[in-house]
Amino acid sequence: MRLSLGISTCPNDTYIYEALVAGLKDSPFEWNVHFADVQTLNEMVMRGELDVAKVSAQVYPKIRKDYVCLGCGGAIGYGCGPLLLSSVSGAFDPAQETVLPGANTTAALLFRFWYGRKFGGSPQVRYALFNEVYSSLLDKSAAQGVTIHEHRFTWKRDGLHMLQDLGAYWEQETGSPIPLGIAVARRSLSYELVRNIEKEIRESLSTARKRSELVTPFIREKAQISDEKVIESHIRMFVNDFSESVGEAGEKALACLWGLAGC
Repeated sequence: MRLSLGISTCPNDTYIYEALVAGLKDSPFEWNVHFADVQTLNEMVMRGELDVAKVSAQVYPKIRKDYVCLGCGGAIGYGCGPLLLSSVSGAFDPAQETVLPGANTTAALLFRFWYGRKFGGSPQVRYALFNEVYSSLLDKSAAQGVTIHEHRFTWKRDGLHMLQDLGAYWEQETGSPIPLGIAVARRSLSYELVRNIEKEIRESLSTARKRSELVTPFIREKAQISDEKVIESHIRMFVNDFSESVGEAGEKALACLWGLAGC
């Protein structure tokens, strides 16, 4: 059976899904794979263009009529949230525009969660692709922005200033892990097919964990950054037991996030 799959090029996604993309032994599926940034994947799923996808956790209330949340293959964890950074100072300026990595990303929701509790009202924001957020901070065309993915590991090296760890704030306020991303599948697929998709994702992750090398040529080629240590750190931070099974703590975190998102 041929299905479409959408994942990002980030090392945690390519680590989890590499064996699935390459083709698992005796797999009932042939995968037509689309690689894109998370906001683009969110939009593709909102338009119903993908059968299976890794998307921002906060987009689920908008798609739950047509998609089911899978119990594996996502990104939930502790100490792994988006960072609010500044290119010019160590103090957040609510009068300044903040650049966010896509309107439907969990990072955008966590920023609004923090801003609402600290300042009230609505922040001034604009949206850009996640790598464009970071480059705009580096060239100082943006004063402050929320960064995700590999840039969690490079901001200090690149001379930027930490304003708020939005993931740490979420953990402090909710007592839950940070629900960044989820895998979803079309509701129109049969129960058996969805269970087989989850089985294949778990088998793909298990294959990755059993090999001797953490970073493969496939992961290296797709990554948006060439620093091997950053790629390794990214995988170690974002791939964990929640990747294999969302579990009770993950479900609680998702329910809390979806409540904020208007579910």
